[in-house]
Amino acid sequence: MPHLTRTRPRTSGTELRPGVGVPGYAHPLLAPTEWGELARPGTPLHWVVLNVADGPGARPDPHCLEAAGRLRNAGMRVLGHLDTRYGTRNFGELVSEAHRFVDWYQVDGFLLDRCPADHGGLPEVRRTVATLRVIRDDAHIVLGHGIHPHPGYAQLADQLVTFSGPWSDYRWSQVAEWTADHPPERFCHFVHGVPRPHLGEALRIARRQGAATIWFTDRTDQGGRTDPWEAMPGYWDEIVSLVGTGVSE
Repeated sequence: MPHLTRTRPRTSGTELRPGVGVPGYAHPLLAPTEWGELARPGTPLHWVVLNVADGPGARPDPHCLEAAGRLRNAGMRVLGHLDTRYGTRNFGELVSEAHRFVDWYQVDGFLLDRCPADHGGLPEVRRTVATLRVIRDDAHIVLGHGIHPHPGYAQLADQLVTFSGPWSDYRWSQVAEWTADHPPERFCHFVHGVPRPHLGEALRIARRQGAATIWFTDRTDQGGRTDPWEAMPGYWDEIVSLVGTGVSE
């Protein structure tokens, strides 16, 4: 994209303390260990996305109610998963799903997955975000572009996912120059296929590019056949340790 430029100027070790944003584990019945680990005291968790069945599902799910309640009782933020399908979803469907997430699971905000990134998508995303903030007071809104979007999106949400993809792309990625006008807590990076020996390097890339919320995993998408975010990384304890204490340059 034409606005991709150099790496963001380096920040000192005291200026950025990244945390973890979980894009969405498998259903709590299938991944009880993963959901249980998130509520462990001291976990540097910014938020976790709840995706019951490609959204909130048709009725309240008792396993999801328990998992979300445990996290919220521990003071952790839970976001409902809304798939915008790159702007093709019906506005009324998204609003209906948002209401169910709030009514059933008392979510603290929303991740708008597969969010449009071009200038043309701004009006509809602006309308959607404004409505979500009415549905849920103080909603934390994350726009899941997965790439650097048009700068105008930064005015709409609390956070933008500006990278979502494999380690093979991430290690050579560049940051958009306009992101330097915003603090690191505005940006998220999701990276799969990160080998354990490169975990520290990945964290340093996020730090240099100014992304305070990260999700790194050694799981892969197996060529698009699986969801790499559904399971816990094999080096979860190491991530918690490194992210919780910061990473030196």
